Amino acid sequence: MAAVAIISHLLRAERWKMLLVPTGNKIGLLNSFLSLMIGYLVNLAVPRGGEVSRCFNLYKLEKTPVEVSFGTVVVERIIDVICLLVLIALSFFAEWTKLKSFVDTLDLGKGGEGFHIPIWLYAIALLGVGFLVALYLFRKNEKLLKIIKGFKEGLMAVFRLKNKGLFIFYSLAIWGAYFLMSYYVIKAFPETENLGFSAVLTLFAIGSIAMAAPLPGGAGSYHTLVPLGLVMLYNLPKADAVAFVFIFHAWQTALMIVMGLLSLIASYFIIKWKKPQEK
Repeated sequence: MAAVAIISHLLRAERWKMLLVPTGNKIGLLNSFLSLMIGYLVNLAVPRGGEVSRCFNLYKLEKTPVEVSFGTVVVERIIDVICLLVLIALSFFAEWTKLKSFVDTLDLGKGGEGFHIPIWLYAIALLGVGFLVALYLFRKNEKLLKIIKGFKEGLMAVFRLKNKGLFIFYSLAIWGAYFLMSYYVIKAFPETENLGFSAVLTLFAIGSIAMAAPLPGGAGSYHTLVPLGLVMLYNLPKADAVAFVFIFHAWQTALMIVMGLLSLIASYFIIKWKKPQEK
């Protein structure tokens, strides 16, 4: 499973590298991978902080403008949301009756404690308003305009890709690798080994939604939603469901910590080695 996880990270690093080419920034796969893993490490402590930190690390390694690389990161997140929506649609198609009952029990969109509007819509709206206000207040500031121009360049890079088919393949392969990780782990436990393909797909979709929540590494949301799905959809005893999820999430988190720390150390020495050459 660890090998599949590392392959998924390498694919994501290669996709990021590919996305930066149209902006005139050709980076190495190693530096892309190191920055990506440092971003994952930071995300475990600061939700979404890794998106910015990986751009800063890439700047130190490759001198890629932060605003440009951050624009490409936003593109990546948009692509990931599209893939997640497709995944949710497939899981609903495969397990419509069970998933409908599951969603109904969450009491979302109703009065009382439920959300009338998804919180991520509020976040997007807030960011949009903030961006427009900043643009209005500082439209004559050359430095800010340069940042906005660089961000836009990174954001539009996806439309200038030479090989869009390969980019789509990488995106599908990344999520395919994520699914394989879930499949292998679920099949490895006696309590869940009898679950079929559609069940694994559904649990993967629930887990992906939980991991997308603005929490450190999905902690909390993942440990709530996935056990709930196992208990309500597939009648797994609650104790077994909680134990399974904690083990599943723990090994992924441990891998991110180890790879992130190794990437941090490697980046430090690469940057230190490059400094005399830049003088």
